[in-house]
Amino acid sequence: MKIALIGYGKMGHMIEDVARKRGHQIVSIIDADNQEDFESKAFASADVAIEFTNPTAAYGNICRAFSQYVKVVTGSTGWQKDHQADIERLCDQGHTLFWSSNFSLGVYLFNQVSQYLAKLMNKYPDYDVSLEEVHHIHKLDAPSGTAITLAEGILKQLDRKHEWVKGTLLAPDGTQSGTDQVKPDQIAINSIRRDEVPGIHSISYDSPFDKITITHDAHNRGGFALGAVLAAEYTATHEGLLTMDDLFAEK
Repeated sequence: MKIALIGYGKMGHMIEDVARKRGHQIVSIIDADNQEDFESKAFASADVAIEFTNPTAAYGNICRAFSQYVKVVTGSTGWQKDHQADIERLCDQGHTLFWSSNFSLGVYLFNQVSQYLAKLMNKYPDYDVSLEEVHHIHKLDAPSGTAITLAEGILKQLDRKHEWVKGTLLAPDGTQSGTDQVKPDQIAINSIRRDEVPGIHSISYDSPFDKITITHDAHNRGGFALGAVLAAEYTATHEGLLTMDDLFAEK
């Protein structure tokens, strides 16, 4: 399979390594200093482009790839609020995008466990739920896309909650912002930025009597890179707007 990489930071380098080991060819690498390569024959020859950049660049990168009729896998987060409807329209017109806030198998399974726990908790209103996510100091968006995905999964199952909201944000310099004023029908997502943490997500159900917490703690970014390449392999032979549910439905 021919793969183009959009974004060549730590994740881009790891994805390149995994893809080559799985026998794939990297035909184009695009970063901030060679944006003109979107128009190159090398980029257009790719079966799939894997995009890991930032919230401000992601949507534009996806559109530029689509203009060359290249399918896209993206793990960038923070752009959906403004552009989700646009992406759905483009996919309806024949383009293909595989998006996930997190490509880790462990996170996918963690989300399934979380939703099952939320369904059980429907019977126990004394337990109030909250989320906490911890990431490295370079991450621009807060809360993380993974935390939002987890919260939205809980909302599907827990009838007494109707929306998620930003809770507190503990910045790398130790300053804290945000709010702890959370309504009974809201789920707070608290964020912490420190060191080089790949990603820790915790979901807690607290009652006057006890507290239940489940946690996914990524040891490194290797699982994300492998998942992105697996998603690219799947995307190469499928069409439309794709997610991890589509990928794991075939496992």
